[in-house]
Amino acid sequence: MRFVLPALGVVLVLIGAVWTLQGSNLLGGSSMSGSPLWLVIGLVALVVGIWLVVRAVRAGRT
Repeated sequence: MRFVLPALGVVLVLIGAVWTLQGSNLLGGSSMSGSPLWLVIGLVALVVGIWLVVRAVRAGRT
């Protein structure tokens, strides 16, 4: 479980970044491109992923 949360966080950051770029129409070629729904979903995934990584890093220091 110690390595699962940081790994999940990194995956969420990567996926969230792609979804955010597609939702904001900066990364085209998909039906998700230019869709505000995917922009919001991507931002939520990105924030949750960053939170998981930061939490794991802080827990590792103590």
